[in-house]
Amino acid sequence: MLIDDLRARLLDGVAIPAHPLALDAQRRLDPRRQTALTRYYLAAGAGGLAVGVHTTQFAIRDPGVGLLLPVLELAAEVAQESAPSSAAPAIMVAGICGPTTQALREAELAARLGYHAGLVSLAALREASHADLLAHCRAIADVLPVFGFYLQPAVGGRPLDYRFWRDFLDIDRVVAIKVAPFNRYQTLDVMRALAESGRQRDVALYTGNDDNIIVDLVADQCLRGATGPVTIRFSGGLLGQWAVWTRRAVELLDEIKAGRRTEDQPAPRLLARAASLTDANAALFDVRHAFAGCIAGLHEILRRQGLMAGRWCLDPTEDLSPGQLEEIDRVCRTYPELTDDDFVAAHLEKWLN
Repeated sequence: MLIDDLRARLLDGVAIPAHPLALDAQRRLDPRRQTALTRYYLAAGAGGLAVGVHTTQFAIRDPGVGLLLPVLELAAEVAQESAPSSAAPAIMVAGICGPTTQALREAELAARLGYHAGLVSLAALREASHADLLAHCRAIADVLPVFGFYLQPAVGGRPLDYRFWRDFLDIDRVVAIKVAPFNRYQTLDVMRALAESGRQRDVALYTGNDDNIIVDLVADQCLRGATGPVTIRFSGGLLGQWAVWTRRAVELLDEIKAGRRTEDQPAPRLLARAASLTDANAALFDVRHAFAGCIAGLHEILRRQGLMAGRWCLDPTEDLSPGQLEEIDRVCRTYPELTDDDFVAAHLEKWLN
């Protein structure tokens, strides 16, 4: 995919689920169910997939696990096979982690496998200066178009101020930024940096604020750019929350985009749904226990739907927190309109075969 085409599709806005890792009871990769998950996301209408990211479990990179290559490769192959001939190919985003030497190896691997962009985590560079962070990102951009990533500190990120984002946006091969600090002030830092950079027509913002998905997507922000007022908006989402109930997520984004085209945003209805989705996310992401059970929470939904055989994580100690199962039961009962159980049930056998 040419970078101009990539930019255009990202700016138009797509739903990009953060792809989980399907394991068997021995905590080994379950290729059948991993394949089914990829097929599910594409059949649900996702415009892209993010693989090798937090939801995929960073431990796939550990030497004793060794799953980074198999997982990236399998997703790329299934996405290529599953794409309808009439549709644009899924935007494939690979998670890029670690210090610069490791990150460049991962970017080169992703490029060889046909990934279109790298979501660059800076979590491993907690003590690096802004200059060093920017040099790291420039080096990766020489290999693969860069999807910036503001990861919340609660799960390993670091604060990144306005000045960093403004300088980051001077990197030519930046195509998008996932904004996920779970903090409105820090989110506005990124929006302001984009407005003042003048690059709002070739760099897309994607919400990763799972606690505020709908508000991000409907609330355009008027900011001052270099030549006057600029409207900044989130084009789409790259989200762990969208790894479940993906069909409803795609429909939500389509509804919001249709409202943009007609300038007829159904704000009261969407804002009511925003509160419901945030409540559901709190249960799935285990907010009560500082996100300790966030991956297991997503796995539990996928297990109930039959897409996963269990909610096993690579770390045997990682599971739902006390009381989290009851919270998941509660939100599933309270907000059935958020779920896509019927859609999954209708197609599951096909995806698994």
